[in-house]
Amino acid sequence: MSHNSSATTLSRPVISTKTSTGMWWGLLGVIAFSFTVPFTRVAVEGLSPLFIGAGRAVVAAVLAALALSVTRQRFPRGLQWFRLAVVAGGIVAGFPLLTTFALTSTSASHGAVVIALLPAATATAAVIRGRERPRLLFWVLTAVGVTAALTFALVQSGGFGALHWADLLLLAAVLAAAVGYAEGGLLARELGAWQTISWALVVASPVMILLTALSLGSGIPSATPVQWLAFAYLGVVSMFLGFFAWYRGLAIGPMAQVSQIQLVQPVMSIAWAALLLGETMSWTTVVGGLAVILCAGAAVRVRLNPPSAS
Repeated sequence: MSHNSSATTLSRPVISTKTSTGMWWGLLGVIAFSFTVPFTRVAVEGLSPLFIGAGRAVVAAVLAALALSVTRQRFPRGLQWFRLAVVAGGIVAGFPLLTTFALTSTSASHGAVVIALLPAATATAAVIRGRERPRLLFWVLTAVGVTAALTFALVQSGGFGALHWADLLLLAAVLAAAVGYAEGGLLARELGAWQTISWALVVASPVMILLTALSLGSGIPSATPVQWLAFAYLGVVSMFLGFFAWYRGLAIGPMAQVSQIQLVQPVMSIAWAALLLGETMSWTTVVGGLAVILCAGAAVRVRLNPPSAS
């Protein structure tokens, strides 16, 4: 057995008890992810959404396969393959494809506000996955956060008649990512942080290669150098390197506490959208973003502070 194998690594604790370490790793991951929405908005101006959503996963899968091969990681076992498929479905396929298609018709700042539901959604997924019984207030605050996000989306769409299809895609993306984050955070404690995302990318690669090939049916897309650089960032950082830090933080944990760091991600994304894309921040964007962030933060804190036993 190689000294670099995952089995050797698992003979020692994979995670640390230092919460601050997990928070710093989580922050590094969030900074990397905060550019995802603005850079996706840049890429969709010259590349098809299917090519971006699937192609970035193929780029990341190549890097993941190389990393796993060079370090001679052991293969996952039994149920771990199914759990990796859940992670892959959520964050390798679901979130990238759904957000990319959504951002073809909405602004990066708008998308960032709806995606601000992710911390509360991740905490909810962790609650369900861990069979916890949080206080009623947790569910109330989560529902208020969802209502705030929906209200923002409806107002931005011009009225309360119906949600724009892009908002439905963004909400579906949040659900997909929340499941992937929660399951991946647990699995990272068994396989290791970067190993988890790497194996998930490999598991999803056959489907993502097929989708990429379909997107190239009309030939190699023509895009500007800036749009290709944005696509490269999505494949190398958003889809691969960012998860090294993020899953490491979730594995160190506590998972729900580290997930709170996601609350700064929409703020960063909106700032990048204003600085890099020149998008204006309307009062509805500011108010909607603050409402969703405050509700998500309160819901996570309630879950972190269960009532003491009498």
